[in-house]
Amino acid sequence: MGARPLYALAICGFPRDQLASGVLGEILRGGVDKAAEAGIPIVGGHSIDDAEPKYGLAVTGLVHPDRVIRNVGARIGDRLFLTKPLGAGIVSTAIKRGVAGPALVRRAVEVMATLNRGAAEAMLPLEPSAATDVTGFGLLGHLREVTGGSGVAARVWAEAVPVQEGVHELARQDVVPGGTKRNHAALEGIVRWAPEIDLARQLVLADAQTSGGLLIAVSAERAPALRQALERAGTPAAAEIGEIVPGDGWIEVVV
Repeated sequence: MGARPLYALAICGFPRDQLASGVLGEILRGGVDKAAEAGIPIVGGHSIDDAEPKYGLAVTGLVHPDRVIRNVGARIGDRLFLTKPLGAGIVSTAIKRGVAGPALVRRAVEVMATLNRGAAEAMLPLEPSAATDVTGFGLLGHLREVTGGSGVAARVWAEAVPVQEGVHELARQDVVPGGTKRNHAALEGIVRWAPEIDLARQLVLADAQTSGGLLIAVSAERAPALRQALERAGTPAAAEIGEIVPGDGWIEVVV
């Protein structure tokens, strides 16, 4: 949203009688390391004894009210960019089922551990019309929030969407999380699929992401500059994946 983070508070639930305290220490250290990478301290927080491990950060930031980047405001003719490849949800399910190879796991962890800081800093000078992160609702679910809130529609070029290597094959084998399937079902009546887009590819485009990238709508005139800025920032992807078109919230996915 264009804010500069200031500090964070940690929130933790942990089953202290079931998991060694060293595991909790590693979780907390990971949080501190990523906060430090973002340039902020963790100044405190709260922990409870809980049967299911949970960890998160409540972050306070600062942004001028006239410069907040929202997930509404996309304009007809805008180009859509995605800054991380899809597949985190499917890879996570593959890990749980023991069918994810080491290279796939390493790449997925690398993508999830990459901050969106570089992508955000790259987009801000170019004054995007709208932006959102891609998380639990998947690419198309979050794009639907953009189109619905902006009073427009979108066309997505499926072959331009970056996807982690091996994810399509896992989807064809039905190694797909329940959340992704629910996302796909929720798109009925909203997404117009080209006949060439099979179910596996549809599921990838609806895949529930953990720490996904940014989905950015920017004017066509500034699209080349945004691509160059993202590439200079070293984002995992700098892919132009579609465009904003006239319509009432629907999404068309073409080859």
